[in-house]
Amino acid sequence: MNTRTPNRLIPADFPTMPGLDLLEAISVTTGAPADDADAIGYLVFTDADVPAGLGLDRDALVRAGFEAKAGSSLLAPTSSGPEIIAVGAGALAEFTAVTLRDAAAALVRAATTRSRFAFVVESVGSLSAGAAAQAITEGAVLARYKYTATKPTNKHVPLQSLSMALPDADGAEAGITAGLLAARATVVARDLTNTPPGHLTATNIGEISVALGERFGFEVELFDKAALIELGCGGLLGVNRGSTEEPRMVKLTYRPDGESTGHLGLIGKGIMYDSGGISLKPSDAMHLLMKMDMGGAAAVLGAVAAMRDRGVTATVTGWLMCTDNMPSGDSYKLGDVLVSRNGTTIEVKNTDAEGRLVMSDAFGLANEAGVDAIIDIATLTGAALMAFGVNRAPVYSNNDALADAVLAASAAVDEPLWRMPLERKYRPQLDSEIADISNLGGPYAGATTAALFLDHFAGTTPWAHLDIAGTMQTEKDDSYRTAGATGFGARILLETAAAFTG
Repeated sequence: MNTRTPNRLIPADFPTMPGLDLLEAISVTTGAPADDADAIGYLVFTDADVPAGLGLDRDALVRAGFEAKAGSSLLAPTSSGPEIIAVGAGALAEFTAVTLRDAAAALVRAATTRSRFAFVVESVGSLSAGAAAQAITEGAVLARYKYTATKPTNKHVPLQSLSMALPDADGAEAGITAGLLAARATVVARDLTNTPPGHLTATNIGEISVALGERFGFEVELFDKAALIELGCGGLLGVNRGSTEEPRMVKLTYRPDGESTGHLGLIGKGIMYDSGGISLKPSDAMHLLMKMDMGGAAAVLGAVAAMRDRGVTATVTGWLMCTDNMPSGDSYKLGDVLVSRNGTTIEVKNTDAEGRLVMSDAFGLANEAGVDAIIDIATLTGAALMAFGVNRAPVYSNNDALADAVLAASAAVDEPLWRMPLERKYRPQLDSEIADISNLGGPYAGATTAALFLDHFAGTTPWAHLDIAGTMQTEKDDSYRTAGATGFGARILLETAAAFTG
């Protein structure tokens, strides 16, 4: 799939999408536990009868230290046959899709050497069978994900099959399909974001996008350096100056089969590796994570890769703005003035505030395309990480209806967001004596001033900005999130697009 630089000694058959390939091989069905199941889980509530199939009563579970708290699990001892696992769900009265998704994740984490699972769920509370099946599918599939492309000696056992016994299977098949599509979006994003920077250049992500477009039904246009010069994309070109790798703008276009219900623009920050440029980052743990600075672009690509099969009725155009940000003798400098696609001049006050620069060009192109709304997603600011930590991301918007739609999608997929005020009193911090705007504000409210910079380029178009700097990765397994890249935002974008009507 990829053209590899020979001096990097990367095998020609290096698996660019290992998680996606494994996902496509997983069988998810409804019904009683299959005869070949090697692990069977039983959902246990704190305030309901213990499933008889578990073979343990409440007292025995308590003696073993299992209280059925949400997300807990107990591997019951057996002398033969499949592993038997009690999975906690908390109180039935408080049961939600989030609880069930977490329970499915706990199930597959409880028996990591097993690959064929069954899950017996005797009650789903107020959930429909479809919602329950989708939550189980997402939780199990995503929790069992692991990036192994660069560790051939790994002991990871992939998930092969999952069956679920539900009290009512009406609509469950549709839920399974939706869950697998949501998982596809996230797995594509995780695979790309986890890939080492030397194995994934801007050129490579363009090639991967072409292959995914052919596979999943969307159009891809690639813009190399010469094309970007012709377009006048001065933000992307400026950031790229210090890199020996060419930039790429990857334009994705999804078109529904029937009449379009609107035109949604998605913009993803694709900094393939962020050294900080001349404003060099310190060599610390955060610097190590800068291979993930293209997590926004990966989320957009993952979402678009699931839109055809999800039946999205809106037209969706995505712009992935991809380049390294590196220091060299030709790097862009503090004090430089870049000219964005829409003609705005930008004074560079910090070369480590580069994501907003590359995305500025995409905003100009999105507005020229006449999109009805724009959502951008970016690992944009350390300020977002410091304020929100790793479990929730801020969202900024100039439009209440669009913000509400994004927040609704966030709640549906359990990728938490919190809307922040677009405090325009801070806008003067971005003023410049020599340009229309500068790329850095003052010492405080860094996530907000970054959003205000993007707001300038959004103009009057309804717009929402997701800053995923904190949520792009997790250091340890957490529910359906696995250590490494989380793929955060891909399912939010997919869910928002599915409901978009212009």
